[in-house]
Amino acid sequence: MGHAARCIPIINALIRYNFDPIIASDGGALELLKKEFPQLPAVTLPSYNISYPKNAKAFRLKLVKDAPHLLKTIQREKKVINSLIKTEHISGLISDNRFGVRHTEIPSVFITHQLRVLSGSTTWVSTKLHQTIISKFDQCWVPDHIGSKNLSGVLGHAKGIDTTTKYLGPLSRFTKLILPFKQKLLVLLSGPEPQRALLAEQLLTELKTYSENVLFIKGKIEAQQTIEHINNITIYNFMTSTELEKAINESEIILSRSGYTTIMDLAMLEKKAFFIPTPGQFEQEYLAEKLKKEQIAPYCKQDDFKSEMLLDIAAYKGFNSLGSQLNYTELFSLF
Repeated sequence: MGHAARCIPIINALIRYNFDPIIASDGGALELLKKEFPQLPAVTLPSYNISYPKNAKAFRLKLVKDAPHLLKTIQREKKVINSLIKTEHISGLISDNRFGVRHTEIPSVFITHQLRVLSGSTTWVSTKLHQTIISKFDQCWVPDHIGSKNLSGVLGHAKGIDTTTKYLGPLSRFTKLILPFKQKLLVLLSGPEPQRALLAEQLLTELKTYSENVLFIKGKIEAQQTIEHINNITIYNFMTSTELEKAINESEIILSRSGYTTIMDLAMLEKKAFFIPTPGQFEQEYLAEKLKKEQIAPYCKQDDFKSEMLLDIAAYKGFNSLGSQLNYTELFSLF
């Protein structure tokens, strides 16, 4: 979902610069983009079906077991793209971590904030594999600042990349608005199952004793938006970008995963936050630790969370947007 969300400003820019984007994705990510851009044609890609085991320690083993399926999916992706190129006038391909969405005869771009892929003791292997994939594209776009003041840290800043690398600055679909706070806490969930649902259940139980107003967004894209109320908690299954932008701006503090797209959004809106990394996801654990060391936001492990920990936020400075001016004319000149 995060990958789809951060593509929204890119898609909007393509439209402003008189391109005719075709959306291609699957599952909830595709549904999100179709809700945001109902006027654009949409193509369903084969699903990677990536999920996270309940036991975080089993994550690497599961990735190894899933590797054959992933390789087959990449080949199926390539077939869909080749067919699309035959039927549409395609001047470029922009892939956000879709490994098979490229073509040797058409300018192809790979979007990632992970030039270095953390996987514990196997980081050098996962990084080498990812950089090999990136090298097959004409350009790599990194949604972060190029300098030492950045959001992705060692993830998005690595040497030895063969492909031309361009730093876009943080990408967010949101704009900072000066609005009065309507709720103390916004819970913003996202990510693959079953961990998203497990955290939602845990937080709904824990926050029953929280005395302040809570807006709880499950991050579950469904055909219809639903709203329910449990004491001081208002629960949405999902929100559109416009609704979510308003909700974040109207919330004093945010509780969420430390996913990179969420971090970019909160930085753009200059919010104060508390993070709970997805268990076993080294990237989110690293980002949460980085932000804590920089005195931006606290975090804890999923099983350790208690509502009183939200008081720790007061001791942290929160996000401060560094701003960025992206030259889309130069960026899109590849196409």
